[in-house]
Amino acid sequence: MKKLNLLVVGAGQRGRAYAKYALDNPERVKVVAVAEPRDFYRNNMASQHQIDSCQVFVDWKDAAAKGKIADAVVIATQDKMHTAPAVTFSNLGYDILLEKPMATTPEECRAIVESIHRNKNLFAVAHVLRYTPYTKKMRQIVDSGRIGDIVNIQCLEPVGYWHQAHSYVRGNWRNEKESTFMLMAKSCHDLDWIRYFAGAKCKMVSSFGNLKHFRKECKPAGAGMRCVECAVESNCPYSAKKIYLGMFKNGHTQWPVSYITTDISENGISEALRNGPYGRCVYECDNDVVDHQVVNMEFANGVTASFTMTAFTPFLHRQTKLFGTRGQITGNGESIEIYDFLTDKTEKIQVLTSDGGITGGHGGGDNGLMDSFVDAYHSKDDKKILSGPAETLETHLMVFAAEQSRKEARIVCL
Repeated sequence: MKKLNLLVVGAGQRGRAYAKYALDNPERVKVVAVAEPRDFYRNNMASQHQIDSCQVFVDWKDAAAKGKIADAVVIATQDKMHTAPAVTFSNLGYDILLEKPMATTPEECRAIVESIHRNKNLFAVAHVLRYTPYTKKMRQIVDSGRIGDIVNIQCLEPVGYWHQAHSYVRGNWRNEKESTFMLMAKSCHDLDWIRYFAGAKCKMVSSFGNLKHFRKECKPAGAGMRCVECAVESNCPYSAKKIYLGMFKNGHTQWPVSYITTDISENGISEALRNGPYGRCVYECDNDVVDHQVVNMEFANGVTASFTMTAFTPFLHRQTKLFGTRGQITGNGESIEIYDFLTDKTEKIQVLTSDGGITGGHGGGDNGLMDSFVDAYHSKDDKKILSGPAETLETHLMVFAAEQSRKEARIVCL
């Protein structure tokens, strides 16, 4: 079988995660080119994958200028930087795996989908939650009819207090103008997952949420501008010293520690906290995205759903409940409980995943997505992709509508 040759655009955390599939499955995939503006990450990927120097680019536009140099492209740039490369590589005839979200405006999402349809590219958006062993098992149970028809869905996304501080207060997704709003950046996964199980288009949404805690007025008395110079740091759960140095001292050197510095040592981390964005007081950042939000949805088949995203939890798997006419499913990403109304009994199923903890690949979803994308490429069967252009556009429009509802304090009809 011919290997799938990949160009990776964006060699950060997500680009590296998808490229790792080639290292684990060298008989199926090879990364033959990379485009990344940061020297360390570009050179690291080039070295890991033994990429020829003529195929290593600082700018994706330079890669595009060479025409089609690979079979497919993984686009894992920042959220606001998806549209131009997606349309360009579509026009060049590449098959495309695009990191979520597809884009940060409805117009740009539609432009990408129109390009994909026009050029007939194989296309997948990285809604990795659809591809986890957990989701596959839950899908099998629902399709078997064991709980009857789904009537209601409840989902909780426990972002995690330190994850919120890392990514959405201090990090790249903290500010809507620089990135996008919280629901799109973090939870388009989840609304997409809800749509997948609801089995029909969303009719209307309502949403509420705000930035309640990570604000200047919530700053404790005596707190400094940075955690390394703060008199009350030891009593703060969001202390950067506690989060990053604490993880490092416990032997954890991957994300998020590896994200704040390329010098993974106590001195390197301390230097990053003294001078970099991840050492700032969480009450003194330029963040404006919400730290908690709820969304209610009604679908065309009568199914209703509710979703809650909150920062104020430990870092946990998503919690899900499906209520059916014959039973109920409760799950947490690792295990599933099925309650049968007829027998009045509960069955528990342990779901095996490839998730290695806080650094795991979305409970096996990263690997599952890559498996499906490669299978679809080799078989020329786009039905193997669970997150194609049409339904991804539909679920993104749900997310935009929910944010419109939150901002305008009204129900929004789709």
